[in-house]
Parts: sequence; structure tokens; C-alpha cells
Amino acid sequence: MLEKFIPEKFHRSIYLFKKSLIGFSQKSYAQEGEDMVLQRKFHSQKKGFYIDIGAHHPHRFSNTHLFYKKGWSGINIDAMPGSMDLFNKYRKRDTNLEVAISDISQTLTYYAFVEPAINGFDPVLSQQRVEAGEQLLFTKEIKTLTLQEIFEKHLPAQQAIDFMSVDVEGIDLQILKSNNWAKYRPKIVLAECLSKNVLEVMQEDVYKYMIEQGYSFIAKTINTCFFEDNKI
Repeated sequence: MLEKFIPEKFHRSIYLFKKSLIGFSQKSYAQEGEDMVLQRKFHSQKKGFYIDIGAHHPHRFSNTHLFYKKGWSGINIDAMPGSMDLFNKYRKRDTNLEVAISDISQTLTYYAFVEPAINGFDPVLSQQRVEAGEQLLFTKEIKTLTLQEIFEKHLPAQQAIDFMSVDVEGIDLQILKSNNWAKYRPKIVLAECLSKNVLEVMQEDVYKYMIEQGYSFIAKTINTCFFEDNKI
């Protein structure tokens, strides 16, 4: 008679154990777990607003998809022709912009690869990738806007920015310089820093620039640095 109840009790205990793990295990959509770092920072915040520059894809290698699933919204920006088709389908709450950003209005050559995650405007970096065996699909001349122009046109009035992710393969610094930091200050800024040693990161131009804007370096994944606004 006892054996009859053991399986049921066993399955019940497994069910309760799995239920207890809810909230302690979560899927990351980012390339290096950047969304998990952000989740630690914003874990109790049900609604928020993000900016994703070099957004790439609605969920693949996305620093913002986890937050969209939580009910957040924001602005996604990518220069790849046709890139916003999927965003318009799967990120209907977001503002999705197919534009290029730089520190001045100019025309740049965009390099598109078979692996779209490495698309960008840096000619030296793009040539290195071709030499490393990456297949270049096409190049296209694209006129750029500044980040300040984008915010003035598309950011809702009085909208606070919880975090801004910048990943545009070699021109992150130009994009950061195109913002009006006196007016538009994300609480957290993510930008690419390729140095692996933290002391070397402190010598990078992106690090120096963000410190000058009144931000502190608070975290790092392999290639991404996190900066927090000192005025918070």
C-alpha cells in the first residue's frame, strides 16, 4: 500500500522544487549575458524605457528583448537595410528606426556580412574580418544622423531613459559623442570596450569619454562595459 503513494509524493516534491526555482533561473537573449547584468540592476522595475543602437535583431543577441517581454518599451536603431522589418513584426510597442548614427552628418560606407552581427561602418575592422574569412555581402553608402537629432524627433517628451545599449562595431565613440548629455542622460550606458584587462579598459577612449560625461564604470562582460550616471 505504501508503494502506491511513493511515486505521487515523489512527483509532488519535484514539482515543488521546480516551482521554488522560479525567479532564480532566466533565459538570456544577449550575446554575453548583458541583459542578466541589467536585470540585476532593474529587477524590481516592471516598466521602463531603453535605447538599442545597433539593435541587430528582435531577440538574437539582444540586450533589450528580455525587458520587452517584461513590458518595457523603447527605441531600436539599426542601419542594416531591411533590419526593421522583423522589429516592426515582433516589437510593436517599440519605435523602430532604420537609420545610421555618427557624431556629424555625413555619408559612410556600410559593410554587410553573411553574419549580420558583425555589420558596421569601420573600414579597417571590416577588412580584417574579410581577411579572417568572413563573407562580405555588400557595401552601401548611408547618410548619418546624430543621436541628439534622433532623440529630439522620436523620444517622448519628459521620457526618462533607463538604459542605452550601443554596439555598432567600431564607431561606438562617435555615436556617444553625438548625444546631448546635458539633456539626454540614460541611467545606464552599455558600450563596446575590447580590452580584457580592466586597467587597459581605463585607457580606452570610450571609458575616458564616459567618465568625462559624469558616469562611473560599474561592470563589464567580455566586450561590453557598463557605465552608470553619477547624478542618479
